[in-house]
Amino acid sequence: MLRWGIIGTGFISHAMLGAIAKSKGSVATAIAGRNETALADMQAQYQIPQGTPDTADLLASDDVDVVYIALPNHLHADATTAALAAGKPVLCEKSLTVSMTDAETLAQAVRSSGLFFAEGLMYLAHPLMAQLVKLLRDPTFGALRSVSGFYAADIWQVVNPAGGGTLYNLGCYPASLLHLVVQTMCGDTAFAARSMTAHGTENADCNIQDTALSVRFDNGVFATLQSSDSHGMAFGFEITTTKGALRFDTNPWLPDAGDSRMIWRPFEGPERAIVVSDANDAFYHQTRMVERALTSHATEAQRPSPRLSDSLEIMQFLTDWMRRREDKYLSGISPPRPNRGVESKRPRLDEGKPAV
Repeated sequence: MLRWGIIGTGFISHAMLGAIAKSKGSVATAIAGRNETALADMQAQYQIPQGTPDTADLLASDDVDVVYIALPNHLHADATTAALAAGKPVLCEKSLTVSMTDAETLAQAVRSSGLFFAEGLMYLAHPLMAQLVKLLRDPTFGALRSVSGFYAADIWQVVNPAGGGTLYNLGCYPASLLHLVVQTMCGDTAFAARSMTAHGTENADCNIQDTALSVRFDNGVFATLQSSDSHGMAFGFEITTTKGALRFDTNPWLPDAGDSRMIWRPFEGPERAIVVSDANDAFYHQTRMVERALTSHATEAQRPSPRLSDSLEIMQFLTDWMRRREDKYLSGISPPRPNRGVESKRPRLDEGKPAV
């Protein structure tokens, strides 16, 4: 049995603990969190033997084989570094971090440790993504021409202001799926060769709450992505090739137990549905992915799940997206305000800054 230590008592820990409980190869043995009420409740709900407000106690435990970091993303680099230094392999929630400086610090800790690490883009472990990769590699699918995607969710009330806004909360999902598509269809170097433009609006925390991006890859492939944490629950992702268009009919980033659907519309001939049926959700498959990796003594996941190099490329893409949006201020229309951090007030929906 793979013994898990959980750092963090937020809602995402419930999803992972449910998956661990369902897997026959894993068990949760320890949990750490500063909220003592939430800590006690989760210990009781999931029958976790050890509970502590001190992360160092969890990392020192001989009853923990692997650590799941469910902290806000601006804390990921320090938490990952500490876990690896304690000799614990790590599954760390997305996004990787909120800056490339922190991402490189995290990556150096991973490389130095020689231990397993994976970013928790859980949907990539679901069989739906394996089926997608199979389609993308099929010569009859055609050559890639364009990708469009968006993700919106009304979560502005609950996100941490230090977490960097919608790009790092939601934009990482369409960005990481775009990365998988371009990498699979165009080769390992294609994703980094690109030019980008972006627009966006700010909330009262000086974080981006709505943003749209246009990308031209050097090989001639185009992409448009949008992300918002101010409204919705809405998603969309479509891949256009020289032979037709593939559209996700169900949410690709929250594949649940049951049927997940893609619709293939060839330019010639009838459309057809591609259905992936599975009894388990993405968090369960992510748990199984970690089990397989550690059983085989691997230091990283296998694609479609993200390797460290993939996570760094996705993080650089998000950073460039942020910078392209901020570059719009160079016209002198309205300079960006400094981030007020975690003490700033929560935004209302009508407090967005006009698009620039």
